[in-house]
Amino acid sequence: MRRSKGKFSKRTRCLRKRVGERSLSMRRLLSSFSIGDKVCINLAPSQEGLPHPRYRGRHGVVVGMRGKSYVVDVKSGNSTKRLIISGMHLRK
Repeated sequence: MRRSKGKFSKRTRCLRKRVGERSLSMRRLLSSFSIGDKVCINLAPSQEGLPHPRYRGRHGVVVGMRGKSYVVDVKSGNSTKRLIISGMHLRK
């Protein structure tokens, strides 16, 4: 059977839970940001509102909200990408 080529093929090891780290705390689940805050994209083990792994570690600015998620502008080369990311995957 042909191998899947989804966005998480060959990339799930970096999301795997390690001993003593990568667990979700209540502080991280309930974190809130205001418009204009500078944030870093830091992937959590949950897949709810997860951005593409290529944006891991990138910095951006919160420009709005969409439901419970945040709209973040991230520079990618000469262009600016607008991502919709859950708050648990963001850090100040």
